[in-house]
Amino acid sequence: MNDNFSENLRLLCAEHGSISQICREIGINRQQFNRYLNGSSMPSAHNLRRIARHFDLSEKQLFGDPAELDEILRSEDHLIGESTSDSFLAPYRGQQKNLRRYLGFYHSHFCTPSWEGKIFVSLVRVSEKDGYVTCRSYENAVSVDKSIRQVSRYDGLVTMRGNRIYVTEHERTREGCVAQTILYSAHRQQLKYLRGVTMGVAWRPYAHPYAAKAIWKRLDERVTAREALERCGTYSEKSLQIDPTIRNYLSSPSGVLSSGKPM
Repeated sequence: MNDNFSENLRLLCAEHGSISQICREIGINRQQFNRYLNGSSMPSAHNLRRIARHFDLSEKQLFGDPAELDEILRSEDHLIGESTSDSFLAPYRGQQKNLRRYLGFYHSHFCTPSWEGKIFVSLVRVSEKDGYVTCRSYENAVSVDKSIRQVSRYDGLVTMRGNRIYVTEHERTREGCVAQTILYSAHRQQLKYLRGVTMGVAWRPYAHPYAAKAIWKRLDERVTAREALERCGTYSEKSLQIDPTIRNYLSSPSGVLSSGKPM
């Protein structure tokens, strides 16, 4: 039976890709997991439940005949049995340990065709809720003559793959857009800035998809909520109110990767 378990675990890992990523998603030490794979150790009841839950199998199936498990993995029934919502949410579950160091408030900076020639600044909060790492964003921008105002709120989920942070958000309106942001920290110990790219839909003058460089700056704990909200809006690309590190990053070539043109 022990041999069956290790063989089945190797089979499952072969189907699901990176072992390191599997360990992170389950929350099991890689060295310990290797002992399960080579059959030199068996998981505790707690870890066994976590492994079974991760692979969407019963504990009995993990100890069953490897040929039967292989048949299950190849069958349409196994694929159909997983709902679309479960499949979508799977990468976002159990990410608290991976992302705990990134929890907190940020100002997000990017350039958007909706405010051409400007740096758009929004407020972002990354937190834990109900077993997920969530994201909430607030945007508030007003044109100089006060004739145009953009106020948007987004809810989203956050996951980590390798050393990249993926944020998927949806606007809290009935016909709101869905946005995707991919970020990374330049150095593992450097958490002040998260650099990457954001993709969404410009709301004016036309609803065109675009992609642009984005950089998040972690807010100091001494910054009040009111101060953080007041700093949201649009700024000149050369504004001294914008951190030089952010200005330099956004002004480098390809600051806006697309603005509705064919890709």
